[in-house]
Amino acid sequence: MRKIVLPAVIIISSIILIARIFYLQVIDESLKLKSENNAIKKIFDFPERGYIYDRNGKLLVANQPSYDIMVVPREIKKIDTLEFCKLLHISKADFIRKIEKAKVYSPMLPSVFLAQLNKAEYAAFQEKERKFEGFYAQKRALRDYQVKDCANIFGFITQVNDAILEKNPYYNSGDLIGKQGVEQEYEEILRGIKGVKYLLRDKHNKIIGPYKDGQFDTIAQQGKDLTLTIDHEIQKYGTELMINKRGGIVAIEPKTGEILALVSAPTYDPAMLVGRQRSKNYTALYQDSIAKPLYDRGLQATYPPGSPFKIITGLIGLQENVIDENVTFYCNHGANFGRFMGCHCGLHTLQLNNGIYKSCNTYFGNTYKRTIEKYKNSYYSVDRWSNHVKSFGLGQFLGTDMPIGAKGLVPTSKMYKKMYNGAPIRSSYIISNAIGQGEILTSPIQLANMMATIANRGYYYTPHIVKNIKNQKLDKKFTTRHYTTINKKHFEPIIQGLEDVYNHGTASGFKVEGIKICGKTGTAENKIRVAGKTYQLKDHSIFVAFAPRDNPKIAIAVFIENSGYGATWAGPIATLMIEKYINGKISRNDLEDRMLNGSLQPEYNKIENIIYQRFPERTSEKAKDSIAKREIQIGEAKKEEETN
Repeated sequence: MRKIVLPAVIIISSIILIARIFYLQVIDESLKLKSENNAIKKIFDFPERGYIYDRNGKLLVANQPSYDIMVVPREIKKIDTLEFCKLLHISKADFIRKIEKAKVYSPMLPSVFLAQLNKAEYAAFQEKERKFEGFYAQKRALRDYQVKDCANIFGFITQVNDAILEKNPYYNSGDLIGKQGVEQEYEEILRGIKGVKYLLRDKHNKIIGPYKDGQFDTIAQQGKDLTLTIDHEIQKYGTELMINKRGGIVAIEPKTGEILALVSAPTYDPAMLVGRQRSKNYTALYQDSIAKPLYDRGLQATYPPGSPFKIITGLIGLQENVIDENVTFYCNHGANFGRFMGCHCGLHTLQLNNGIYKSCNTYFGNTYKRTIEKYKNSYYSVDRWSNHVKSFGLGQFLGTDMPIGAKGLVPTSKMYKKMYNGAPIRSSYIISNAIGQGEILTSPIQLANMMATIANRGYYYTPHIVKNIKNQKLDKKFTTRHYTTINKKHFEPIIQGLEDVYNHGTASGFKVEGIKICGKTGTAENKIRVAGKTYQLKDHSIFVAFAPRDNPKIAIAVFIENSGYGATWAGPIATLMIEKYINGKISRNDLEDRMLNGSLQPEYNKIENIIYQRFPERTSEKAKDSIAKREIQIGEAKKEEETN
């Protein structure tokens, strides 16, 4: 039996192997296409990227034609190098360097020799292309920005690097890919699908026609269009309000979680990162380590939340039943919690409502103290408090559809056990948490989401920036409610206090007739440490709000660096943004003029001087010039818009 089985297995295996080899080499033609076959030339047809619109249908990003000069090193014959270099405005050294780079990628496959020629440059090359064997032009589509803002939202397009080429077989050398913003997050949707044509060559390397009558050719499929949640009118308005200021503005529609505005300042014109000057401009922006125009302050920057966090302190106090609406605390310019916490209230007996609109440190310090001391185990109390805070989306990545973001920080028992070597925590040790100082860090988008949650009386949707993808449904996570640990009934007294901030409190100076706005001013202490020395700087200005009180349409957080009280800069800017969105126009022209024309640049110059004195290489005249040019560009765009 064994004498029969073994030969049979060998014979059957051999037949299968021979049949497979015959199929692959004779019947299946596709392997010829995948190999570096000199007789077959592969030409890609690159699709247009999907267009990008705002929530109202305004076109924000389109496409424009561009041309790359491609090279196949092995096919280069004797050419007039000097004429070629003169034609494309490059040096002979550049020519040699680019050829060597192409050889490293592949001597037999095409790669980009010179990217992103405009129509005039391409026309000049096309006229003499026949003289330069081994080179040819490849048409591509570059972005054509219809607006001068939203750079932090869009991101930009760049060539794929070696790391991407190794990981993703879709891309070839010279292909374009989205970087940062929605261009990166929705790359596979926006890029479309490349088409490809296979052409047959004769022994003289001449094209004689399509391979197999084109049966393996494919047609390019254009990328899908995106509709953003952004309202460009208020995005542009927010950008104008932030000229000569640094910080972030985030506005969210509470009932959907859609991001209405995502402003980061200083910014830049997205057109700077298109064309042959893209690399040079990107380097200048990247090296500006002072103003950081590529740093999205709305998503990435984290700061102490300051007084807006008192809202959370109050809600947790109500939920834990350590206060109610009528509990009072006496403020004597502050209170002693083992150490004195000062307050600007003066001499007052306060309960929840005026504790909110007067922003009383004493009231919320006592509320926090009672919360932490409610349970015998102080670490249990801290974790209970921490879980309440995190249920508002603080201290965690929110899961937005942007590729960047900051987690922030909400302290836990684990953190304090390490800090205090496992000793019991006294409320006095961590009392600063009560008023949004201490160890707590939040980003502007987290604060905007917190206000959306309060506007909804206890739930939020994950903030997102894409409203609609053509012929495709959004991810379910953007339509799923996230509930807080706070009972719905506790939100109304807090909301009344927030409305009274405009009626009687710190925002009464910029009240808008006809709109019930609920808001909270804030100021965050600000220090920097340079070369081992700590410098006290001007405080950050914070304001959070939503409006109208009933059926809210917008929740907003504004953070202005080094600008002082929340009512000085952040509050007026937030109010103007709210009125612009709800009414479509501004009634407080006095407020608008002051915000549009106000500048905090002198304050920023002080910071730059501190850093420059210690680290001269960190700043330069070029960096300062780039900041000035961006501000001039935005200012000119604004004037042009007003003229039109």
